[in-house]
Amino acid sequence: MIFRQLFDPASSTYTYLLGDTESGEALLIDPVYEQVPRDLALLQELGLRLQVTLDTHVHADHVTGAWRLRQRCGSMIALAETAGAEGVNRPLRHGDRVDFGKRRLSVRATPGHTNSCLTYVLDDQSMAFTGDSLLIRGCGRTDFQEGSPQQLFSSARDQILTLPGDCLLYPAHDYRGITVTSVAEERRFNPRLGGDVDLGDFAGYMNNLNLPHPKQMAVAVPANLRCGKPDAETPAAETPDWAPLTLRFSGVWEIEPMALLEHASAFQIVDVREAPEFIAPLGHLPSAKLVPLSQLMNRLDELDRERPVVAVCRSGVRSAQASVLLTKAGFSKVANLAGGMLRWKTEGLRVAWDSP
Repeated sequence: MIFRQLFDPASSTYTYLLGDTESGEALLIDPVYEQVPRDLALLQELGLRLQVTLDTHVHADHVTGAWRLRQRCGSMIALAETAGAEGVNRPLRHGDRVDFGKRRLSVRATPGHTNSCLTYVLDDQSMAFTGDSLLIRGCGRTDFQEGSPQQLFSSARDQILTLPGDCLLYPAHDYRGITVTSVAEERRFNPRLGGDVDLGDFAGYMNNLNLPHPKQMAVAVPANLRCGKPDAETPAAETPDWAPLTLRFSGVWEIEPMALLEHASAFQIVDVREAPEFIAPLGHLPSAKLVPLSQLMNRLDELDRERPVVAVCRSGVRSAQASVLLTKAGFSKVANLAGGMLRWKTEGLRVAWDSP
């Protein structure tokens, strides 16, 4: 069996690729919308055919890549029936199985973080994919999406921690870079669910976390209830041919620093920071033109509408908004520098400090 653990740094999400070497059939667990090009490239390189995508639950911190992968691969979308999501091909229940070649995953309902949480267990019980129901030395929160400390305690104790001790557990997230744990480790060391912890201990802990809601929740949950399909107001975008770009779920095209370096001479690079930032220690791209975001709409005549425009700022946030504004103003070839000047400088690329 082919197994790969992939990572999305923006949301600290793990995506899992499992493939049957004999048949070439594969599945993806918890794919991320922005990482679909990466996942497709890996499938192609490994000679695998994507049969199905599975989400462990309706995520609140990122948008699933399920719909986008189905558009490209014809793969089926599998999700808990209790989620009630649009566009699901295989609504899953406790006890179902998902086959890929000669291998299979069994489905265990593990609600509590959300009411639609599922855990997927490999046929030989050597590994399980727990979503947010059980994290490494932790678990998902229980204060939204019909979460319940009582349900989660039962789910983790009865459906996950009853697996063999040497079964490896792979969560949907880890914010410290830890990649895997085991049933035996979590039985012993999980501070919320292991050892002698009882339901009263667990519920008292979970009811007093007082965490802010995920920043992407208002966008992610509605989108994931459509299996990641953009809403009707977001037109399906064709991949531009003027540069190697990545489409973000927001509809903004991004260019990686090395790709911009290779093609910079063909682009108009517009730095949308304020003037003091342009000559600050972070510097600016050598060929950049300073047009602060606050002035952009009044200075459109300074830009050539026939040449591609790449917007730049400190982190990529203001320049993403500049990209939206330029597109609405009729510029047809616009991209945002991924990660902005922070990413550019981290990658060791040349900067300038001259005045505009």
